[in-house]
Amino acid sequence: MDVSFVNPFINSTIETCKTMLNLDVEPKKPRLKQDEALEHDISAVIGLSGNAKGTIALSFTKKMALKSVSAMLGMDIKVVGEDVSDGVGELVNIIAGHAKQNLTNYELSISLPNVIIGIGHRIQSISGVPTIVVPFSCEFGEFTMEITLKTE
Repeated sequence: MDVSFVNPFINSTIETCKTMLNLDVEPKKPRLKQDEALEHDISAVIGLSGNAKGTIALSFTKKMALKSVSAMLGMDIKVVGEDVSDGVGELVNIIAGHAKQNLTNYELSISLPNVIIGIGHRIQSISGVPTIVVPFSCEFGEFTMEITLKTE
């Protein structure tokens, strides 16, 4: 299984968090996803299409989402609402856009972001295609990135 497509998404996440949030994030060891349930409360998902098809999702705890969007907007956001939804959607949009620049062989197009809020939510991936989970940690807490990409 070729998973070389994961590195552009990891690098884009590191750079986007540094630029947009003034936050250093550290990727942990990637793993294959075993269960459809996401580990956190708020997820932003973007569809990928072109010579490869799939999704990228960022999944945050409520606390991590509030701190991240507060840093992004330069104001203290205290409740999960429209600002948080827009903020995490914009983060995944920027990350996907930057990663796309380094995956030109796939001629990817990205969809508009969708944000899902709720404990225990699930994202259905392409059947038979593995999902790579990359945990990240930083001073705000932890979040995960999930990438599913059918490249053949």
